[in-house]
Amino acid sequence: MNNLVKSELFKLRKDRSFWTLVIGLVLVAALYPLLIFYDDSTADVSVKELFVYTALGGNNYIVKLVPCILAGFFISSEYSIGTMKIMGSSGNSRIRIYFAKLLVFTLGAVIISLIFPIVLTGVGAIFAGFYDMPGLGYMLRAIGLTVLYAAAFASIMALFSIIFTDSGKTIGFLILFFILFDSILYALSQKFSFIELIFNNSAFKLFVDIGEFSLTNGELFRLAIVPIITYIVLAIVGSFVFQKKEIK
Repeated sequence: MNNLVKSELFKLRKDRSFWTLVIGLVLVAALYPLLIFYDDSTADVSVKELFVYTALGGNNYIVKLVPCILAGFFISSEYSIGTMKIMGSSGNSRIRIYFAKLLVFTLGAVIISLIFPIVLTGVGAIFAGFYDMPGLGYMLRAIGLTVLYAAAFASIMALFSIIFTDSGKTIGFLILFFILFDSILYALSQKFSFIELIFNNSAFKLFVDIGEFSLTNGELFRLAIVPIITYIVLAIVGSFVFQKKEIK
């Protein structure tokens, strides 16, 4: 298992799509504050508001959409180039292969999810003279929850990546899925009470609440446990699907 993880880490470090996404996000996050501070009248911008509404708000889309591109190239493309077939015949169990790839892909998704809020807030704080900084505890909590939800969404992406086995189909489907699924689930929840219960306790619904300032212990526990359960369940489902998958 250790060698498989090392192999996947090496592939992630050499993955051009991953570094293209990382560099692109760093540039966007670093340049975005310039648009805010270009006007002299915005000199007293609150770093707290910048972090909550701009960094975390904009990151909602990044966490759910940008790693879809990485999933297509890092996982699905290995079917078309024959890498998955070689790995399947290497003597390692498919469960180990899948979990090694899932863990490293999750790491890539987490890195992608943290770039925008950290870089944008850091650059914005410098321009704002560190005016009205958010509390360290609040920032760490928001960043930690972002990591958990990025992992949860990564487990969904990994599952569909091994189902479609084609990078183009995977990327297209996942982007449409993450754009439309929560809206469809919300519409159905208005008509069916059991779907409403599922929606209100889903990672899609709770993800938008990670930036809330005042959370009770019960709310914080639910925000933390739902993505963890989501990740574990979908990781198990994904490993089962991969075991049954025909690799050509």
